[in-house]
Amino acid sequence: MRAAHYLDQDNGSVSSVDISNRRRWSVIVLLFSASVLNYLDRATISFALPLISRDLHLGPSTKGLLLSSFFWSYALMQIPIGWCADRWNLYWLYAAAFTLWSLAQGLTGLATSLAVLVGFRILLGIGESIYLPGGSKIVSLLFKRSSRGLPAGLFDFGTRTGLVLEGVLVPWMLAHYGWRYTFLVLGIGALVWLIPWFLSFPRRQLAIRTASLWSSGGSQDLLRVLMNRDLLGICLGFFCFDYYWYVLVTWFPDYLFTVRHLTIVQTGRFASLAFFVFGLAQPLGGWAADGLIARGWDETRTRKGIVTIAFLSGLLLIPAMLVSGTLASIVLVMAACSVGLATGNLLVILQSCAPAERIGIWTGAENFAGNLAGVVAPLAIGLLISRTGSYAPGFGLGSLVLVMGIPAYWFVVGNLTNRARPSE
Repeated sequence: MRAAHYLDQDNGSVSSVDISNRRRWSVIVLLFSASVLNYLDRATISFALPLISRDLHLGPSTKGLLLSSFFWSYALMQIPIGWCADRWNLYWLYAAAFTLWSLAQGLTGLATSLAVLVGFRILLGIGESIYLPGGSKIVSLLFKRSSRGLPAGLFDFGTRTGLVLEGVLVPWMLAHYGWRYTFLVLGIGALVWLIPWFLSFPRRQLAIRTASLWSSGGSQDLLRVLMNRDLLGICLGFFCFDYYWYVLVTWFPDYLFTVRHLTIVQTGRFASLAFFVFGLAQPLGGWAADGLIARGWDETRTRKGIVTIAFLSGLLLIPAMLVSGTLASIVLVMAACSVGLATGNLLVILQSCAPAERIGIWTGAENFAGNLAGVVAPLAIGLLISRTGSYAPGFGLGSLVLVMGIPAYWFVVGNLTNRARPSE
């Protein structure tokens, strides 16, 4: 197998990794599987919410608080974990974070109060914060920029695959064993993933050491990095993208159960179909952009154009809430999940703009902004449901916020070619 050893002139930096193509794709498979478990753990609570609410007597506003609590720590950890991903050995960093989030998920099954549930959700957020900054950093080390769309979309496809698997597995477990046993098995059982990670991950080749972010300028240097115009545009656009996504992932199962009166098993089945469409679109969007760019298409217009088309498809969520038929509503939501075409390209847009040695912290900043939406969206929908008695206003707002992200990528983020320099 050919080794991935190249000079990435697109980024103005050397990416030299002595590893075979087969081995680097095996890393993507590991990241994909970790992402599957990441979202399997993260979103189990959305499917279990009706049962937890019954046992602990939670109302709409309190349910919104519980759904939001994960994002308090997850969002706040993004910039610190991105800094760590740029400086520390990801072999150990990723394994430690994975262990923390798996234990937090398992112990959730022992919670006896809302306060304890919120505490374990906060720990889960701390552990899972590694997934996007760490994964994006690894992709940037293994692949040249013009070829990153597919691996970036593929490893993140695992998050949506986790929701698909969850839609089939979790409702069955909830129906047969209850929510407590479900959390225990999923969390503790996931620790088996550490075995192939320790055996297969090329820790020596990817033990990259980059210059300290604060080596010369201290906090002023950090502020200059975070005030970069490209990064600000990326953060604004990703906030809009994640707002839409978290509307779906936190409230769509509850919507199917409460409004469309599906059973919990039917809820899982149809929600998983929608999430599968979103996930399948992710590598397809990245692959399509990579192919067009390889044929000579302009990189900036290609990636931003696919992002625009994908974001506009999110408007289909509005009629999905208004149609009377349950099947028609589900089909429209699935079509609205074409938004996933944007995902791989959003990650590559950041990697194209960021200095190579700071991709981790840039990704952390991007995901911090996106997950502020994860804090806001569940709370906003919970309040809107309480005040209006309808899910339609909250879901419609999600579509409109998404479309507002399009100008950020076109008019704030600059051209992608030769934007990144190590000295930035």
